[in-house]
Amino acid sequence: VQLQASGGGLVPTGGSLRLDCAVSGGTFSSYGMGWFRQAPGREREFVAAINWSGGRKYYGDSVEGRFTISRDNAKKTVYLQLNSLNPEDTAVYYCAADRSGFATTQRSFEYWGQGTQVTVSS
Repeated sequence: VQLQASGGGLVPTGGSLRLDCAVSGGTFSSYGMGWFRQAPGREREFVAAINWSGGRKYYGDSVEGRFTISRDNAKKTVYLQLNSLNPEDTAVYYCAADRSGFATTQRSFEYWGQGTQVTVSS
């Protein structure tokens, strides 16, 4: 199973981005998917998760109401819409896949992408 994250970039405070994570191999439609991020000098933290059908979503406290996770099982892609960005959102964003169908803890995710950099200027 391979995950390819894309869509990162440099945006001003208040701006928006959409991150995509394309998955190849395995059975995407049965995987829970998640997004995590890691800022310099900090531990990787949970951002958002979505279950296999898209009917259940969960967000980290710092992004609730600003970020939206979604998925398209036909395209084998999970998305993360980032709105109202601020400099504290600057980090490398990672997507991950979980074979159980839904998870929110890092150790539950078996497959990880390479990460995409999001930088928010002040």
